[in-house]
Amino acid sequence: MNGSRIAAVGHYQPAKVLTNADLAGMVDTSDEWIRTRVGIHTRHIAGPDEPVDELAAHAAAKALATAGLAPGDIDLVLVATSTAVDRSPNMAARVAARLGVPRPAAMDVNVVCAGFTHALATADHTVRAGAASRALVIGADKMSDVTDWTDRTTCVLVGDGAGAAVVEASDEPAVGPVLWGSVPDMGHAVRIEGVPARFAQEGQSVYRWATTQLPPLARQACERAGYAPKDLAAVVLHQANLRIIEPLAEKLGAVNAVIARDVAESGNTSAASIPLAFSKLVEQGVISTGDPVLLFGFGGNLSYAGQVVRCP
Repeated sequence: MNGSRIAAVGHYQPAKVLTNADLAGMVDTSDEWIRTRVGIHTRHIAGPDEPVDELAAHAAAKALATAGLAPGDIDLVLVATSTAVDRSPNMAARVAARLGVPRPAAMDVNVVCAGFTHALATADHTVRAGAASRALVIGADKMSDVTDWTDRTTCVLVGDGAGAAVVEASDEPAVGPVLWGSVPDMGHAVRIEGVPARFAQEGQSVYRWATTQLPPLARQACERAGYAPKDLAAVVLHQANLRIIEPLAEKLGAVNAVIARDVAESGNTSAASIPLAFSKLVEQGVISTGDPVLLFGFGGNLSYAGQVVRCP
């Protein structure tokens, strides 16, 4: 096999929906203030009995079912998350146990909002090297667990959810070369730290970095896969907020592409945001099998990673 491909995708969101009106009753904010500044109107919030691995397992089970596969067909489980409460067992091992995957390599990837695209690249490399034949790649975060619900600058942003992809060996590469990196000396701009851990960010610094520094990097990810931005059928950026997504997409120049805007109904779900939005586009039939789609994650650590994939 010369490459890998995404065989199927799946997603999951908790049933509870938190609206802007609900938030206006909790902090000094309003529906108009939130929509104007970040473009979000609802988000899904997991309950205390819905841990990260449960969100992840639901999304992964859906991807497996769509691919027509059984848990025993998987030999690698990667979970991108930054909201795991415990150090061990890791989320990947817990998801494998929930699904009944018998003997996989099981690893967590903590690159915050760019976690899924890092994990997807890792799966692609592993499959290409022959160390795995079929992988579950999952992005799952429970941001509500690390949110200060009295801070109106951050609590209006977050949501919980998970998205997953089955990655398998392929004669023809359908997961493009990754373009990844970071700006470590600006890592303080997005943080989940302290006891208890709390999410905080320097919003203006992140906005300037994302809208000025990332467009040429996203174009470079396209070039590595042999595509011009105008050739893309869809662009799925990390769903940070619309004030970042829309200018970044415009500067990229993907004039014929559908731009994922799932953040409006799901909020910022960190590592879950890209596979969640991608899975919805596939499920809704907005994109078709074989279409080239740019996935590009960015955020915590000021890390970024992106690749062009073929729609399953």
